[in-house]
Amino acid sequence: MDTQLIAALRKVLIRETGQSVELIETHLSWVLLTPVYAYKLKKPVRLPFADFSSAQARKHFCEEELRLNRRFAPSIYLDVVPVRGSRKTPRLDGGNGAQAIDHVVRMRRFPQSSLLRNLLVSGGLEPHWLDGLARRLAGLHAAAPVAPSAGWGSPQRVVRSAADVLASLQTPPGDPRLAALRAWLQAQASALLPAWAERQRGGSIRECHGDLHMGNVALIDGELMPFDCIEFDPGLRWIDVMSDVAFLTMDLKAHGRADLACRFLDAWLQCSGDHAGLRVLPFYEVYRALVRAMTADLSGSVPQRGPAPDYLACAAQWASPTPGTARLLITHGLSGSGKSTLAAQLLRAAGAIRIRSDVERKRLFGLGPLERSSAMGIDIYTEQATQDTFDSLRQRAGEALRAGYPVIVDAAFLRVHERRRFQALAAELRVPFSILDCTASAATLRQRVAARAATGTDASEADVAVLERQLASQQPLEADEQALAMAVPTDQAVDVDALVRRWRAAAAPR
Repeated sequence: MDTQLIAALRKVLIRETGQSVELIETHLSWVLLTPVYAYKLKKPVRLPFADFSSAQARKHFCEEELRLNRRFAPSIYLDVVPVRGSRKTPRLDGGNGAQAIDHVVRMRRFPQSSLLRNLLVSGGLEPHWLDGLARRLAGLHAAAPVAPSAGWGSPQRVVRSAADVLASLQTPPGDPRLAALRAWLQAQASALLPAWAERQRGGSIRECHGDLHMGNVALIDGELMPFDCIEFDPGLRWIDVMSDVAFLTMDLKAHGRADLACRFLDAWLQCSGDHAGLRVLPFYEVYRALVRAMTADLSGSVPQRGPAPDYLACAAQWASPTPGTARLLITHGLSGSGKSTLAAQLLRAAGAIRIRSDVERKRLFGLGPLERSSAMGIDIYTEQATQDTFDSLRQRAGEALRAGYPVIVDAAFLRVHERRRFQALAAELRVPFSILDCTASAATLRQRVAARAATGTDASEADVAVLERQLASQQPLEADEQALAMAVPTDQAVDVDALVRRWRAAAAPR
């Protein structure tokens, strides 16, 4: 590899800044780090998955890198700068002049400590940052163009990609995990073919990030921003949006934080509504673990704090899921009784999917989770809207249950017939059914509802007037329902782990 140009550029930047300039090398690029900027020069390589062998190709992919990454991190990706002069005496020149001999992507530099991976290891990660990342990613996915080619995201391409990664793994001869993973892949190729085909037809294949692991997300100006998306191979970028999500949920799980993976997924689902995609999420998480296993030993990887996960072991474990994990829990309680707060804690502890009535009701009217219907002049609380909301909740719960997940349906469920519909769903799918019965004193309920309405930071729009109507009209749990209920007074300390154990102990209907 001819390193003359990068060495000369480093000297130029040292002279211009009067500071030391760090050089980081990856298998595709060199990156020069000055105190303020990072300059990325693509290597003149031709590989099976990337061809940067000509100056014209490098220019094209620099421009693509800028275009694509500005969707996610506009404050990081600044411009493409031509390199003029000679390889021995180059200059970085953004103006007109002699013909460029190469190009670099100029970026705003940020410290390695701000990488999501390093924030997690150092204990500096604020969990609510993941909520913001999930909301932004869902918005970007929704705005991204649908794949123009029928080939992108096809079942055949999905299976071939996973098989190619599996075949490329460097493991000891006879490693039993590889044989098990090959058998798993063959089974998945058959079982998921209809789901992949439906998602392709339904527009779920979009221009995504493509490489959304924790080393490619950084905290910038108080927000987690993805960067360094795939620019060199459109087939790795035009993918199912759920494959994009799976890379991050996988990496969080591989680092021992399944709770944060559930939190991120919950926030993304609330914004996207893509509960149907849960059917393919476990496959994509295994595939993404295999991708990281394949790239883990590549030279020039960015240094990280702490040991790297054993991604192959994670893939093997997740390809052999524990049977019987699907189960259904509905909440029951008045506004302000702590249902949503407790449901959020349970989903992270139990690895569950939460489906919120407040969010799905708004989705039916084209509103986001935090938009206020009153500000739009829309009445979303008619009897028909309520019926439609519970129809949507039941459909989404069924999709998640059939995908094998434990499911929490977060709604007031103050009427008997609403509860019975979900009990019947559990019986139909032969999964355990439980009720989380949340209570609090009337004074506590009124205080909580008033405080929540004042902040406007929750999906619920219930105010004290709504609470008073609920107090007057609620239908209490019937005797057989009480036998299925876990009563939780939320104005006292709640042992969430104990609740998870009770929920998991619930028996399936005979």
